[in-house]
Amino acid sequence: MNPATRFALIFAAQFAAFGVMMPFLPPLLLARGLTPADLGTVLAAGSALKLLAGPAGGRLADRLGDPRLVLICCTGAAALCAAGFGLAGGFWALLLVNLALAVALAPTTALADAMALRAAREPPGFDYGRARAAGSASYILAAVLAGALVGVLGAGSAAWLIAGMLGLGAAAAFLLPRADGRGKGGASGFRAAFALPGFKRLMLLAALMQGSHAAYYAFGSIHWQAAGLSAGVIGLLWGWGVVAEVALFAWGRRFADWLGVRGLILAAAGAGLVRWSAMAMTSDLMALILLQSLHALTFGAMHLAAIRLIQANVPAHLGATAQTLLGAAVGAMTTLLTLACGPGYAAFGAGIFAAMAGLCAVVLVVVAAGSLSRR
Repeated sequence: MNPATRFALIFAAQFAAFGVMMPFLPPLLLARGLTPADLGTVLAAGSALKLLAGPAGGRLADRLGDPRLVLICCTGAAALCAAGFGLAGGFWALLLVNLALAVALAPTTALADAMALRAAREPPGFDYGRARAAGSASYILAAVLAGALVGVLGAGSAAWLIAGMLGLGAAAAFLLPRADGRGKGGASGFRAAFALPGFKRLMLLAALMQGSHAAYYAFGSIHWQAAGLSAGVIGLLWGWGVVAEVALFAWGRRFADWLGVRGLILAAAGAGLVRWSAMAMTSDLMALILLQSLHALTFGAMHLAAIRLIQANVPAHLGATAQTLLGAAVGAMTTLLTLACGPGYAAFGAGIFAAMAGLCAVVLVVVAAGSLSRR
């Protein structure tokens, strides 16, 4: 089995778990006895803890020099924690299970990314985007299949589906190449990562660009439903956005090479300016189909730009630390913007999407203002 296939398997297992977790964990928690207010508290607490646990896991992986071992342990622990949702009931038990899951799961995708980047640049090498596309495709497939199974077996079955996918992820992590210890000996730790040329600027750009999706993630479906679109159509719109993302990851290498890092970020920000501005003005179905295709740029192009910058500028012994710090920056910005979008949507309705377009305009200005190689 070649390295590309091994990493495609780990990405597929990870994102299949997320494809079940994101749509079906909230209904599961409500079925286990939480009120809507309790649900918000439990999910927010887990999200907050991830911001600390992710970088801590990345730092541990780099310090041990063996991200594969940390990935196996964290993914296996996450599978056990997810199974706890199938057994626990009541606020405190579910809160503890979710906090434990947050700690275990926080560094896993960043660790897989860091390992994939390192393997991709070593002979014989492979296309990271195509391996990562397996994750996005798996997300769609898992969400569709889980919807059918949960409809038949009930909300509680989601816990076992999530646990099963994470268990497969732990097994796939065993197949990844072992660390060989190369790249050790340089400066390490969070301070060394922050000192890397361009890294703080990358954190800012990625946080703003990916954070601009906050209103879409939180209120896109609600807004479209209020505009009269059916649940089925809304689901297809979400799926179409991810299909566009998969297409870029799988077949967009020449496009990404042509644009380069700077061009990818400018394309992401320009597409975001168009996408979010238009969403503030229309809910026409044909327009939304076109706008959802821009997800390939607003999310995918920014992700590829960040990956390329890390691959070029971050030494192997800092890969996991840098990747998890970047994920924490994006997570923190998205969380803060999601909180702000609540009262913003209540006050301005679709106007909140225009505010997200403003963030993309800031990204355009920051990129135009200076070199991405600056600290």
